[in-house]
Amino acid sequence: MSVAGPPQDARAPEGLTTAAPSLPAQAGTGGRGAASHSDTSSAAHAVASVGASVLLQVTGLVKRYGGLVATDGVNLTVRAGEIHALIGPNGAGKTTLIQQLSGALAPDAGAITFDGTDITPLSMHERVHRGLARSYQITSIFTRLPVLDNVALALQARSGSSLRFWAAARAETQRYEQAAALLARVGLGERVQQLAGALSHGEQRQLEVGMALATGARLLLLDEPMAGMGPEESERMVALLQGLRGELTLLLVEHDMDAVFRLADTISVLVAGRIIASGPPALIRADAEVRRAYLGDELGEPV
Repeated sequence: MSVAGPPQDARAPEGLTTAAPSLPAQAGTGGRGAASHSDTSSAAHAVASVGASVLLQVTGLVKRYGGLVATDGVNLTVRAGEIHALIGPNGAGKTTLIQQLSGALAPDAGAITFDGTDITPLSMHERVHRGLARSYQITSIFTRLPVLDNVALALQARSGSSLRFWAAARAETQRYEQAAALLARVGLGERVQQLAGALSHGEQRQLEVGMALATGARLLLLDEPMAGMGPEESERMVALLQGLRGELTLLLVEHDMDAVFRLADTISVLVAGRIIASGPPALIRADAEVRRAYLGDELGEPV
């Protein structure tokens, strides 16, 4: 199936990019439902992000497994400082796409550009060094060490002295002060001396974000950051990620639609290996084709 934008006489609403010709151009306009307060807030951030520089550009990305096409010519643009959510039904190709972006999988065709440089042939470690990483790649938590030491080690690696013993790093007061400040920022200020292995699941995800900040990541790929969390932990994670908007660019895959529409500046919808629409939350929520493909099952009928 060819991919084309909307015809000139039926243009999509400003801010909504459609990748399938069947998407209705009038989606999100009057009579299709009002946006929620969280959608409106995210839309304001999205408008601001339009002028931001492109940090990640994905062009024509294809990955095949025999006769199955997991990603089918994916085009995706992520701007610096935004929170960009990738949603879609199970089996849509979201994890395969994230694996290609992180370097865990090599695409069969297409290109990945990060900050103006083609990183398609680069390894996972080379991408991490450039500032693009999936959270678990750069945050191997040392469960038998205190939380503070975990972040101090991440700071140590960033400084280029990662081969030194951790005990030597501990003597560096300034580094530990920085680590403590980062832990406070991610909501673990009262857990600095607790063993990382004793943290709850949600707190370990918070620690991962703190370590990502310590390593200097510029774009963090988060695959279902709220998975396995209770309501309180999910709320803390949402607040944490909201606080990073503008400083750290986030591309997240998440099935919690409430979290997605509260967090995202831009939402891209992946169905059967293709991005069928990309735009601000309010327009994505109202789009008829998107609702038929996915959101109708998650959100019910528009109001």
